[in-house]
Amino acid sequence: MPSRYVPSWIACATDNPVERETRPFCTDYTARANASAPGCFVSSFLHLRRTTRVIAVLLAVFVLAGATYQGVATALERHRFERPGGLVDAGGHQLHIHCTGKGSPIVILEAAAGSMSAAWAWVQPEVARITRVCSYDRAGLGWSEAGDGRYLPARVPEELRVLLDRANEIGPIVLVGHEAGALFARMYAAQFSSNTAALVLIDDPTIEPTPSGPTFVSAWPWLARIGVLRVSNRLRTLATGLPGEAGGAMGAFLNRPDHLARAALELSQLPELEAEARSASLPPNIAVTTISVGTHEQPAMLVARENAAQVTQAIAATITRVREHGTEAASVR
Repeated sequence: MPSRYVPSWIACATDNPVERETRPFCTDYTARANASAPGCFVSSFLHLRRTTRVIAVLLAVFVLAGATYQGVATALERHRFERPGGLVDAGGHQLHIHCTGKGSPIVILEAAAGSMSAAWAWVQPEVARITRVCSYDRAGLGWSEAGDGRYLPARVPEELRVLLDRANEIGPIVLVGHEAGALFARMYAAQFSSNTAALVLIDDPTIEPTPSGPTFVSAWPWLARIGVLRVSNRLRTLATGLPGEAGGAMGAFLNRPDHLARAALELSQLPELEAEARSASLPPNIAVTTISVGTHEQPAMLVARENAAQVTQAIAATITRVREHGTEAASVR
């Protein structure tokens, strides 16, 4: 049964001019629709432009507010978390090194990719009870200056050697490396075997597969600059569990664009670093101890006290072997 009501847009939807003429209302409807079409287009365009402007203004306000918040918070943190160690010229830029305890061999702590000296807060005080121990920040991380040159993994062992020489921290050394730090330790021992007594390698990527890294690491510095990372606590929470001021300092640097710029480079180039470390040949007289604590978050750090205790025990056992047998101690896996 035909409908009693037919919408005008259906009734007039015909290409036959004769049919439209036989429907009197169609001529007037079509004319009005055609007349209003340009006005509707202009009105829609103006509305879209106004909406775009409002969004742009709101975005600019958000970015400005976030950058201001980031700048103020960073300034306050600079005063609150002062470096615990000293700065040493390592060839055009200064590196931060923090040494405690007395004795030989000297233990050098090499942090994971994107991490820093504060990440050893559970380990360093315990090792300092039995020998001298130094943690440091690689170029561009923590309290260390970045320098002018671009990041090259092969340069890290060379800079560490210069740092130890100029800081008058004479070997023999036991080099302890965590994750990427284990790779740097391998490369250092291969180049400077004469003053390397032993290695302690934690979650060594050449032995255990490295978990897939975090996404969008290259965006971290930019997100930090506008305060997004600080507000979200996306990275700061990784430092939860570290004791005292070290935990606060570690969390603060995980919101700092300068630290995150170098951290992003280290994390993104981890496969290249692993390849270089695999090609480094370790002398047979260097004792190697490998342990796994299963730290899969990146930047990795020893926030769990039980994991730190396991590492400390491995370091203490290595020191005992080096003292008893020198560099001829057998490898332990």
